[in-house]
Amino acid sequence: MAIPLKKTLRGRWIAGTRKVRELAMVARALANTSHPVLAQIVPARFCNLSCGYCNEYDKVSEPVPLEEMYRRIDHLGRLGTAMIGISGGEPLTHPHLDEIIRRMRGTGAIAGMITNGYLLNVERIQRLNAAGLDHMQISIDNLEPDEVSKKSLKVLDKKLEMLAQYAEFHVNINSVVGGGFKNPNDALVIGRRALALGFETTIGIIHDGSGQLKPLKEDEARVYYEMTNRKKTNYSRFDDFQAAIAEGQPNDWRCRAGSRYLYVCENGLVHYCSQQRGYPGTPIAEYTTRDVKREFLTGKSCAPHCTIGCVHKISYIDHWRAPQKRIVSPGCPGPQEATPELVQIQTGG
Repeated sequence: MAIPLKKTLRGRWIAGTRKVRELAMVARALANTSHPVLAQIVPARFCNLSCGYCNEYDKVSEPVPLEEMYRRIDHLGRLGTAMIGISGGEPLTHPHLDEIIRRMRGTGAIAGMITNGYLLNVERIQRLNAAGLDHMQISIDNLEPDEVSKKSLKVLDKKLEMLAQYAEFHVNINSVVGGGFKNPNDALVIGRRALALGFETTIGIIHDGSGQLKPLKEDEARVYYEMTNRKKTNYSRFDDFQAAIAEGQPNDWRCRAGSRYLYVCENGLVHYCSQQRGYPGTPIAEYTTRDVKREFLTGKSCAPHCTIGCVHKISYIDHWRAPQKRIVSPGCPGPQEATPELVQIQTGG
């Protein structure tokens, strides 16, 4: 077998320069709180799969036109966004994904994507290399496809081997526990396979339809702790918040959604996250540094039982500063009676 591309001289150089850019991103984030650190943007809500626990896709939407994606990415660049991640739906269904990634890199941002991996092949991986993709995450839910999820190791293992051989970008394999998956031990097998192929591996706890806590059962918690006790690298260092979730306990933290983290939906609106659409609900074209600064200080009532890992991890950068207070965001309900220091967010179905 040929040497994997990431282990060639070119691959090592790409990894080294990516690490330098990441360190510069962290330094800038620590020095200044007036810009987003991570924005997730949706170029296609359509997905080729229909996972039972997911509410972030449909089967009818057309991809966002390329020129509109350019405009939205440029607005993220205007805000000084450090990392832009593509999510969905399934990003690989967008016909102009390579051009979108190039535009993201053109803003100076680190470019990432979350994919189910089904549409990957050698040619597609090489195109992603050429476009300048920095990071890819694939979530694998079980060993065998079932009615809950088709994202199984059985189906995706050959895709992982292709990535190990041809990808020049960083790859993280995320396994999950909770949410009705039949065998929690599947996560251990998936994690070990990912490490054997040279990938990073993380574990997530499946949330309900509004991103809220669903405590783990005893066997699920055992698997979770076995996974989290492994050697930690990169972003997996920041998953300690899940320990409280595994035990059914709230987290005391400062959610910086709408500020350090933005979720830009297929309609071009900024939301706190994929599970809290409507807050603040402002078009990205109209979002300003003033909005970023306001939301930095805005407490969210859904935060204590939130399981949205990307928001937790990005917010961790600022966990030590700027206590949050009540500031009502555009689109949020009016004056709050029960807990006046927080923006009240509906989390019901």
